[in-house]
Amino acid sequence: MGLMRAAVQLVSTGSIQSGGSTITMQVAKNFFLSHERVFSRKFNEILLALQIEQQLSKDEIFELYLNKIYLGNRSYGVESAAQVYYGKSINELNLAQIAMIAGLPKAPSRYNPINDPKRAMIRRDWILGRMKDLGYVTPEEYSEAVNQPVTASYHGAKVELEAPYIAEM
Repeated sequence: MGLMRAAVQLVSTGSIQSGGSTITMQVAKNFFLSHERVFSRKFNEILLALQIEQQLSKDEIFELYLNKIYLGNRSYGVESAAQVYYGKSINELNLAQIAMIAGLPKAPSRYNPINDPKRAMIRRDWILGRMKDLGYVTPEEYSEAVNQPVTASYHGAKVELEAPYIAEM
């Protein structure tokens, strides 16, 4: 459906307005292609995604995705995010902290628990609610997790020199 929506927008406006990528397509782009928004890149992305799906299981593809995506504050991947936001490994986090990280992929800048803890908590609680509704957590676990405060703080490397453009390179 995302591809169809993107195709309709491309035809109607003449330019790429939004993404239509599946997780596999995002893995193909993140590992093998540029982020340039051109039709040829999208075509190559689709071909690579088809090859990836022939070689890897959905769980393996999702693992690659989770270990490559940007999650704010110079963290790429869930383990890096756990280190940056909590100073711990991902398997040491409690349910509320894990749900906080799970809310980041949608919009890391918008749901950043350091920059906007209130909005991040709303997103975290929504994730926890979905987990409860889908049977991944019990009502008791849900209640305990939503009552926890935001405990994220920056644990990343200290910036010694302000050079934003070269840092991104």
